[in-house]
Amino acid sequence: MPEEKNNTIIHAITAYGKNLLGFIRRRVNNDADAEDILQDVWYQFSSVINSEPIEQTGAWLYRVARNKILDKHKKHTETLLDDILPETDDEDEAADFKAILMTEAKTPETEYLRNLFWEQLFVALDELPEEQRQVFIWHELDDISFAEIADRTGEKVQTLVSRKRYAVLHLRKRLKQLYEEITEY
Repeated sequence: MPEEKNNTIIHAITAYGKNLLGFIRRRVNNDADAEDILQDVWYQFSSVINSEPIEQTGAWLYRVARNKILDKHKKHTETLLDDILPETDDEDEAADFKAILMTEAKTPETEYLRNLFWEQLFVALDELPEEQRQVFIWHELDDISFAEIADRTGEKVQTLVSRKRYAVLHLRKRLKQLYEEITEY
């Protein structure tokens, strides 16, 4: 059995390793974080390979990778919500939405809504031009200042602020329906 497990793991690493690392790199700040997340994915894969059958290995690996990325980015959720929530006259409604996503309770409903929010956020981020997406991720999710981003990229701070603004406008537009569905209840 251990030999079969090793063969399965080696086959998965060979088949998915390079593309999975690329998938993670596009969504995190640096290569070190991407490699850490990938290592966590492989560790989790090796832990469950004997305990439960995995029918679609690729889908399972990408789902775990996305969840690990989400976990990494969750620490900046509150400031992120302030930026991308649709502007509304009803502050209580916006507070309700944040309360739903930021609650400490781990009920199936809150976990579902959190995961749905993060999935939709990443889908919307993937629709952005690379420059806008990267500035948004660096500034909001990785908490890097505009000055530091400007040093890294050689771009002017005002250009970076403008790119982030376009990203925020796009995210507000794309996440408005989810926001309305969640606050409707």
